[in-house]
Amino acid sequence: MNHPQGLHRLPLPGSELLAIEVGNSRLCLLRGDQPLAQVVTEEEGGQPLFRLQEVASGQADGAIRAFCYWHFARSPEHQRLAWRLEVPVDRAVRSGLLIPGSAGLFIAERSLFWQLPDPWLRGAQGNGYPQTMVMSANGRRHPLRAPKARGEVYRRFDARLGSWVSLRTLDIELDLERFNRWQNSPRVLEFWQEGGSLEQHRDYLQKLADDPHTLTLIGCFDDEPFAYFEAYWAKEDRIAPFYAADDYDRGIHMLVGEEKHRGPHKVASWLSALAHYLFLDDSRTRKVVAEPRADNARMIGHMQAQGFYREKEFDFPHKRAALMALGREWFFERCELC
Repeated sequence: MNHPQGLHRLPLPGSELLAIEVGNSRLCLLRGDQPLAQVVTEEEGGQPLFRLQEVASGQADGAIRAFCYWHFARSPEHQRLAWRLEVPVDRAVRSGLLIPGSAGLFIAERSLFWQLPDPWLRGAQGNGYPQTMVMSANGRRHPLRAPKARGEVYRRFDARLGSWVSLRTLDIELDLERFNRWQNSPRVLEFWQEGGSLEQHRDYLQKLADDPHTLTLIGCFDDEPFAYFEAYWAKEDRIAPFYAADDYDRGIHMLVGEEKHRGPHKVASWLSALAHYLFLDDSRTRKVVAEPRADNARMIGHMQAQGFYREKEFDFPHKRAALMALGREWFFERCELC
């Protein structure tokens, strides 16, 4: 695994590469082969302070964003950066990238930076979808959901892993065979209990495709599929009677199908990416929940390592479940995305 402290080149979604040339108290930012700005490091009151110099025309916001990304990815323990700026930063302030501070300073907060959807969120998102309440056939009242996304929905370079982690929506024709293989593996079968034929799994996936409350996703490392996820709106789900589900809570079911992509370091990457995507997809989502089998100690341990807490145990008709929950505030204030 790569250590972020040695990071000098950081790929961005698309084809761009962020490069940092480090000199004495000065860093040169390049996006692709184009200079963005010089960043000068100073100290004020014993704290590091950053200034922009030689900013490319109209690129102040992009340069600040790029530097914050590099710094927060390189130093997950740092919670904020202080800037003294002589360039217009209205756009950065309006977006939440910068907060006006005292003595003319501007502050970039890690917890706000990772809530900015660009460039991690790909394509449309549910954030701007207006709210109107509807009733499901099962008698549950909930917001009308935005149309489901299609294609790639999330992409980020994991600097610790040295790999791209991405999420795309499941394509039944493309993914049916691998889904069938994964579900019939003894390890997955023990917990999912969804083994079956190709046709049975086609029916299973088609029902979910037709269900507006569930989004089926394929997780990829460097564009290689390795996992299957179901992201559902908790208010319309069978979990709703077992806790006080908020209108925009999301739930997850998780399956790692490829053996070579197992292990705590891989779980830390994909589980944080999955939670990050769901929190970005709609800023009204306050909590992500899951209900693994209560005796699945390994998965529960992985989840707790990523900030989920065990709220309680309860009985579904088919299993004794542990209710695991991850709060939005905790995730963005304590996460170590890089």
